[in-house]
Amino acid sequence: MSRLTHMAERLITQGLCLDAAARLIEGVAGPVLEIGLGKGRTYDHLRELLPDREIFTFDRDVHAPPALVPDGAHLILGDFRDTLPRVAATIGAAALAHADIGSDDRAADTELAAAVAASLAECLAPGAIVATDRAMDGEGWAALDLPLGARWPYFMYRVE
Repeated sequence: MSRLTHMAERLITQGLCLDAAARLIEGVAGPVLEIGLGKGRTYDHLRELLPDREIFTFDRDVHAPPALVPDGAHLILGDFRDTLPRVAATIGAAALAHADIGSDDRAADTELAAAVAASLAECLAPGAIVATDRAMDGEGWAALDLPLGARWPYFMYRVE
């Protein structure tokens, strides 16, 4: 598979999963967590999908263009393992967490995904949805089927 096809399928799958997640949280109160701001593409999509929700973004540093960078109150910089637990107490239980944390280092990704899942346990409301590019094993999370048309490995969970 070419890198172009790889990227296209990944982005289509992300969009489908975020669209589905937005529908699934209609009755769940709380903000949205965007874990891995990156270039700001999925943050921008979430702003459009969920205009009435606060969106808190997390990343090590900023790589997004200025128009796709949230204000200082909604941009939390640092290692996810440090920032997620610290912020959980101040923002309340989230309705959706989108974690785009993958890299080319699968061993490091597995370790980071486990830490993020453990931190999210303190951050998510009952009925919340987690959509992520890496498998996570959150306690009390039920795996969901991906939306029709998803062609890339992605994972969705509902918090019980």
